[in-house]
Amino acid sequence: MRIDLHTHSNVSDGTQSPAEVIVSAVAAGLDAVALTDHDSTDGWESAAAAAQDNGIAFVPGMEISCRTKEGISVHLLSYLHDPAHPGLLEEITKSKDARLTRAEHMVSLLSEDYPLTWDDVIHHVAPGATVGRPHIADALVAAGVVADRTEAFTSILTSHSRYFVQHYAPHPALAVELVRAAGGVPVFAHPVASSRGRIVGEGVYQEMIDAGLLGVEVDHRDNPEEGRTFLRELAATHGLLVTGSSDYHGAGKPNLIGENTTRPEVLARIEELATGSRVIR
Repeated sequence: MRIDLHTHSNVSDGTQSPAEVIVSAVAAGLDAVALTDHDSTDGWESAAAAAQDNGIAFVPGMEISCRTKEGISVHLLSYLHDPAHPGLLEEITKSKDARLTRAEHMVSLLSEDYPLTWDDVIHHVAPGATVGRPHIADALVAAGVVADRTEAFTSILTSHSRYFVQHYAPHPALAVELVRAAGGVPVFAHPVASSRGRIVGEGVYQEMIDAGLLGVEVDHRDNPEEGRTFLRELAATHGLLVTGSSDYHGAGKPNLIGENTTRPEVLARIEELATGSRVIR
């Protein structure tokens, strides 16, 4: 079996609809795929329907944006949680509202120097999607300011840019607790991806483990090899699951769906541990 447990649709910052992500997964020869949009489960229903139509297993998931006390960004993958759990839903809604306010502020700053309006950005946001920097990047590409998202993120939209604005995000240990309370399986996404920015120290790992962390995403293109060795040792020491995934965004990133995969026995264990929702087959 070939299993990819980390993909995004245009419900967050991917470029394909949830159903199109499923079709891409089938075309890549996958047997199971998770949709893990940022802070949203809105794509689950259409992805599940497309998966059943195309004969592939669908794993409902989500990627939660978190931040440590030191301001380091952390992403937490949640699998098979209850999407209606009050505690988790309240925190996700709080983050989504903060993302919107942050995006509006960033566009206001950018409009002082570039031909960019809020309407330009909204044009690139799918109905109901969470507005984020990728949509601002798409508007900058459309305006001819940059060539693609990658250029936008390495220049104008970098966290060191004067246009960058922080937004509220829960501490990763709190996010882990909420996912567990919602019956989900929390997995630390691309933990050692230093090319993305600062990475956390072992103290944060321990906080997350103490809160109920169940896995780490090891095989991911942004995790350097030495970091993967560290993660495998950490997983062995603490009995954590080890996953591998593409972090597919359609045309939004060079990542190819299915370029990294998760072992079937790991998905089986995720199903055993989860009580919030189920894999659709």
